[in-house]
Amino acid sequence: MSGDRRVRRTRRAVQEALVALILEKGYDAVTVTDIIDRADVGRSTFYAHFTDKQHVLFSNLDELAFLHPAPAIRPGELFAFSLPMFEHVCEQRQLVRALLGRRSGGLVVARGEQLLSGIVRSELAAAGARAPASLDLLVICVVGAFMGLLRASVDGETSASPAELDAAFRAAVAPGVRAVLGQE
Repeated sequence: MSGDRRVRRTRRAVQEALVALILEKGYDAVTVTDIIDRADVGRSTFYAHFTDKQHVLFSNLDELAFLHPAPAIRPGELFAFSLPMFEHVCEQRQLVRALLGRRSGGLVVARGEQLLSGIVRSELAAAGARAPASLDLLVICVVGAFMGLLRASVDGETSASPAELDAAFRAAVAPGVRAVLGQE
């Protein structure tokens, strides 16, 4: 058991070191040596847990609960992920800012958009979106709107609450989505 705790503690120290370094100087400027120094671990210890800095970055992203949303509270409700994700982002602002904010680099944003696209695609398909071309375009629009609000929030461009962000997101995308789905 103590070995498991040590592994978790080491992994967490490396992940937290990367987050702090991204916030200080941006992802692209961070080196594995920087991470090792900040986390106070040896090079061999680092490589026993991670293959490179991108692996550390993705391990942080994959652990974010907001990218693994709970099922809709009201069946058939579109974008049930929205409010819980905005709430989680608010609670984990520093981590999310490092992972998805301006200084994160494009890798994480692309991975976040990919994960969110899967969630949105599933919801839209369940709601009746059938034509692959229109579904693809709709997913791009919905994900773009959500990620824009999320990045504005974590980068401090807005002080809107999670409920306000959710309301703005729904107001911006719901009418178009309903029109495409033929629900208007």
